[in-house]
Amino acid sequence: MSTPEVLWRPSRERIARAGITRYRHWLQQSRGLAFADYESLWTWSVEHLEDFWESFQQWAGVIVHAPHSRVLSARVMPGARWFEGETLNYAENLLAPARVHAHTNRPALVFESELRPRTEIGWDQLRAETGALTATLKRLGVARGDRCVSFMPNIPQAVVALLATTSLGAVWSSASPDMGPVSVLDRFRQIEPTVLFAVDGYRYGGKDFDRRDVVRELVRQLPSLRAVVFVPYLDAQASPGGLDGASTVEVVAWADALAQPADCAFTPVPFDHPLWIVYSSGTTGMPKPIVHGHGGTVLENLKSDLLHLDVGEDDRFFWFSSTGWIMWNLWVSTLMTGATLLQFDGNPGHPDLGTLWRLAERERLTFMGISPAFVSLCMKAGMKPREQFDLSALRSIGSTGSPLTEEAYRWIYAAVHPDVMLASISGGTDPGAAFLTSCPILPVYAGEMQCRTLGGAVHAYGDDGKPMLGQVGELVCAEPMPSMPLYFWGDTDGRRYFDSYFDVFPGPPNVWRHGDWLQLAQRPESVTATIYGRSDSTINRYGIRMGTSELYRVVEEFDEVADSLVVDLEYLGRESFLALFVVLREPGATIAGIGAKGPAQDGASAARGQTGVDPALRQRILDALRTRLSARHVPNEVYAIPEVPRTMSGKKLEVPVRKILLGQPVDKSVNRDSMANPASIDWFVTFAAARAG
Repeated sequence: MSTPEVLWRPSRERIARAGITRYRHWLQQSRGLAFADYESLWTWSVEHLEDFWESFQQWAGVIVHAPHSRVLSARVMPGARWFEGETLNYAENLLAPARVHAHTNRPALVFESELRPRTEIGWDQLRAETGALTATLKRLGVARGDRCVSFMPNIPQAVVALLATTSLGAVWSSASPDMGPVSVLDRFRQIEPTVLFAVDGYRYGGKDFDRRDVVRELVRQLPSLRAVVFVPYLDAQASPGGLDGASTVEVVAWADALAQPADCAFTPVPFDHPLWIVYSSGTTGMPKPIVHGHGGTVLENLKSDLLHLDVGEDDRFFWFSSTGWIMWNLWVSTLMTGATLLQFDGNPGHPDLGTLWRLAERERLTFMGISPAFVSLCMKAGMKPREQFDLSALRSIGSTGSPLTEEAYRWIYAAVHPDVMLASISGGTDPGAAFLTSCPILPVYAGEMQCRTLGGAVHAYGDDGKPMLGQVGELVCAEPMPSMPLYFWGDTDGRRYFDSYFDVFPGPPNVWRHGDWLQLAQRPESVTATIYGRSDSTINRYGIRMGTSELYRVVEEFDEVADSLVVDLEYLGRESFLALFVVLREPGATIAGIGAKGPAQDGASAARGQTGVDPALRQRILDALRTRLSARHVPNEVYAIPEVPRTMSGKKLEVPVRKILLGQPVDKSVNRDSMANPASIDWFVTFAAARAG
């Protein structure tokens, strides 16, 4: 395979001040360990897991109470026990910088939304509100191990609620208020929460959404609830009255919950004490309630921030996310670095695609995290942010959620900033970590993630269960990591956990199979990585497999195409039928918003052959795929659709669409409440019915 172009190399100054450089110097001085390059450091980190994680914990200054007796019980998955005997508290580590910044003007949070003006929250204020809310939760009877759940958008109250919950040793779980009641209940019912934090509503894209009926439904359907802490957000005068669906549920207004000052009190808990419960997408079945622990989360997020994303106390850090996505958890965990976190609640495409770029200019962001979908929309709109906004403070741009195309890499360096680390990362909710990530001492190659994460034995496996370089295989992790799930809530025998990750490459030893197609490439400085989409949505044409992102990279270069989805309908010996669905951009139109819609035939008409795609455009797309990709992977047909179905985190729903088109009922194929745009699936239901008829 040819070597792609190097788009960026870090300066000597950047390398010298990078966190990973300081860590390497410390290893040499304190442990006598010298590493010539990143790859040799990575090799040591996975071959000597215990030494790596113990040294990092010491170097990073993690606050612990009782010491550990050993770092790792055994190199097994699942079941590895890390830092046995150690006690600590996640919230205490997040608020530790308050002691340093208490007498400075550097804020902890800067918040903006479509509803509220810009607000700064200082470290002292954040600590004070956390202490007051912790005392209220104690009064409400919340004890260690109880579950407190949130139905709030990305607002400061969500941060305070997380800190107060976890400071007690209670377990946090969150859902975004744009999720439907069925989807939220599918998550929260499984974990039997004690306290619900909830808002009255939110504003998105200039439109108000009153969610009080949903909150009332949650209260009715969650009999374990003892209290609701109510945040008037959509309407500052909104009353919490009427939310107590049962006499046993106490309703507390947010202002009252913070009314009595109290010092922060952090409960030391074991390293593997449950911290929060996050969920799989739930698009094809009941969401998996994934439990992560205090210690593993502290270590992994600090490692990611300090060594890979290169974030420190001088940074102004932003990552666009909702409270229902694991990136919100990474974002809030970055408080541990002492950085100022920028928080935005609203539509990134409202009133236009300049909203986040204006935020970056106004707030002098040094780290800006966005999604490939947002980048694609900016590219399609012909934006050149560096010519419209002052982005000179930017040092890094983050991207995750789906593969970032080579063209998107080039656009960022040409149109946004020529001297930034492009931190394209991949991992996710399940491991609580990025398996593939960035590094400030390595170059950026077009279309490739810079490296494998330290402490992560990540490989691309072939069908024979052996690692490969230069070929596409299954993304696996061959050794345990401290951030991996402790268990799934309610999975008493561990079978659901095992079947989710270890049934493809069972041991001994068991190997974590993540479900992505991965290609690793040996470059002079490191082993780089490219993700080719989910392995369960792979295109298998005539025995040759290909990831869906490879097709998207070609198709979405066309100016006429705003978005696309490809599905291979080969199933149980049927001849492959490869269907390409495109969202067309009307001539002269600017598509704003992640849920952009385009002109299309209805599903029934499309099934009858009226595809809605101009024959000339269709032929150009097919020719491009034939010449640039593979003659074997040219779609049988191209259809115009109104919009691509996506999860809340922006992932394309290839597998559910495939199931619907193969004749499975829609309610067995996808959970609409877990979708960002649930109505988008109707087109495919109509198309499948007409095609079958």
